[in-house]
Amino acid sequence: MSNDTPAGVTYGLDFLTVIAGRKLKDALLDALSEAGGRLLTAVYGKGSVKSDYLRDMLGLVPEENKIVISCLLPAKKAEDVLNMLAVKFHFDQPNTGIAFTIPVEKTSF
Repeated sequence: MSNDTPAGVTYGLDFLTVIAGRKLKDALLDALSEAGGRLLTAVYGKGSVKSDYLRDMLGLVPEENKIVISCLLPAKKAEDVLNMLAVKFHFDQPNTGIAFTIPVEKTSF
């Protein structure tokens, strides 16, 4: 694995990954697209949560079916997008979603 990028050169792109409940799929895709996300990819997943009947009836179990969305963002917009996810989709609260970014120049091929 070699990095042929000259020292000090950055692409200015971040790879964003979002994991949330499936019911948020359309709203998240729209919001990320409007925020400048490109090459959006959505994959269905299943969480590892185990529930019992009583907890299901009381609604105390997080959603088991998940959506994993990834996209490329301009690095200067990454912080604004993460803040938008916290405010608009309440990612700052437990059991709502997870989002993180990785600088593209740090990714190995």
